[in-house]
Amino acid sequence: MALEHSSATPPTHAIDFEAVGSTYFQERELKKGAAGWVLLVGLGVAYVISGDYAGWNFGLAQGGWGGLFIATLLMATMYLCMCFSLAELSSMIPTAGGGYGFARSAFGPLGGFLTGTAILIEYAIAPAAIAVFIGAYCESLFGIGGWAIYLAFYVIFISIHIFGVGEALKLMFVITAIAALALGVFIVAMVPHFSVDKLLDIAPTTAAGASSFLPYGYVGIWAAIPYAIWFFLAVEGVPLAAEETKNPQRDMPRGLIGAMLILAAFAGLILLVGPGGAGSSTMVESGNPLVEALTTAYGSSTWMSGFVNLVGLAGLIASFFSIIYAYSRQIFALSRAGYLPRKLSLTNKNKAPVLALVVPGIIGFVLSLTGQGDLLILVAVFGATISYVLMMASHIALRLRRPDMHRPYKTPGGVLTSGVALVLACIAVVAGFLVDPRVVIAAVVIYGIFIAYFAFYSRHHLVAGTPEEEFAAIENAEATLK
Repeated sequence: MALEHSSATPPTHAIDFEAVGSTYFQERELKKGAAGWVLLVGLGVAYVISGDYAGWNFGLAQGGWGGLFIATLLMATMYLCMCFSLAELSSMIPTAGGGYGFARSAFGPLGGFLTGTAILIEYAIAPAAIAVFIGAYCESLFGIGGWAIYLAFYVIFISIHIFGVGEALKLMFVITAIAALALGVFIVAMVPHFSVDKLLDIAPTTAAGASSFLPYGYVGIWAAIPYAIWFFLAVEGVPLAAEETKNPQRDMPRGLIGAMLILAAFAGLILLVGPGGAGSSTMVESGNPLVEALTTAYGSSTWMSGFVNLVGLAGLIASFFSIIYAYSRQIFALSRAGYLPRKLSLTNKNKAPVLALVVPGIIGFVLSLTGQGDLLILVAVFGATISYVLMMASHIALRLRRPDMHRPYKTPGGVLTSGVALVLACIAVVAGFLVDPRVVIAAVVIYGIFIAYFAFYSRHHLVAGTPEEEFAAIENAEATLK
């Protein structure tokens, strides 16, 4: 293979591209036109809906209801601003790389790699956390949990993805709709039992600023941020479906913004009626908080708690299922471009990247054996927030450096909107250290290993002609002509 030196990168940071034959890309094709904007909305909601069923409630133990409420408002603002910004970026650069492709255009190969691997940490770890919550729901429903459940779910749902993306997305949409229905039942059932006193039933500590509203003081707001993020984590993965979307310039903005609005409504209602109906102190450590809230509010199990328990499992499955899709597409794009081993991007006859599905699945299963869903959330949130900082910086950089680029959709507020998301993302990066610095340090070490791989190997073996590189080449050529 011929080597091409990248003129866009300074010689001290040499990047080498290898020209590949046409068969290389023929062996690495995704199924075109598999999703319209309605499926994309469903995909965005599916990524996140498990966060409504379990995980967010751990924030009550960090900040009390008031701390988690303020943290959720801040994170909802961050995600809404970010979705508006990503809608613009994904309409401009509709590739399977998502955030990696955006940062590649803004900051070159290193920026793309840093963003892509941060997203990969998020998406590879999040299913492991969800598998732990699935185990808790199965234990409650059937009396069976633990490693056998984790393994069964990984094997079944990876196999469905290998069968084909169109079928997988349609099945995911149906599961998500059922899970959303159960959330509606939960919200309606909890309203008659709502009381403000129950929201504020955690006793204040001696922390600075502590009160019945903020029992853990001002620092509790910050510490609750990683769990407030769980209400929205992974909605930014919608652009990863760009190469499988019928009309990405039109459908991506609709899918991203539509999904975020639905998720914000669910987050607000659940955070209000759940602790308000059962008591915040009841829900602080539950692996199955919605069912526990219903049981507490009604004094015993009812058909509603049974229904939410059963269908809540569908909500967890929807996110588990869809995030497997997300990590496979992120690995596919990075591997196709040479940032990760190229074999990971090979696709089968159904246009599914088999190794990109299986390898992270094995890693996730091993991590799920820890049973520490709350700590796995912290690792996923670390990767997510790093990627948010880089993606919002990409939006700002492209707006300032390339204002003439074709933008089928433009972010309302422009760089002010992405700037708000950037500032809040920087705050969120630090928040994880307040909960358990050891976990976040471990995530930093993993990130460092990826960076070392790029520095010593993959930057000398990148692939010329990938969609992300083609976008960058066109932009560089246009900039040279001006």
